[in-house]
Amino acid sequence: MTTTDADGAAPAGSTAHAPEHSAHATYGYHQHKDEHLKRLRRIEGQIRGLQRMVDEDVYCIDILTQVSASTKALQSFALQLLEEHLRHCVADAALKGGSEIDAKVEEATKAIGRLLRT
Repeated sequence: MTTTDADGAAPAGSTAHAPEHSAHATYGYHQHKDEHLKRLRRIEGQIRGLQRMVDEDVYCIDILTQVSASTKALQSFALQLLEEHLRHCVADAALKGGSEIDAKVEEATKAIGRLLRT
């Protein structure tokens, strides 16, 4: 059983849906994996920059500007990942038919809801 935080989201690095997904499955983001990792490393650099700014006592508004940029970068990444999920995982479930499509749509809807709360 996977634990969640106060907002119902799984902790970073967790596999909230591990039982229903194979460890060797190919997900929608697979074709762009290297690009995604590069993008995440850039975002990680932005976060490290925020840490430096705080450590160096940079003006509050300047830090907030960088927080906003980092947040937008993560949101943009999340939208790209969501699009790939819809195109691959949800579309595959639709082709298979049955109740799997309902589960995938519900899963995507919940993910969108979590994104909108941020």
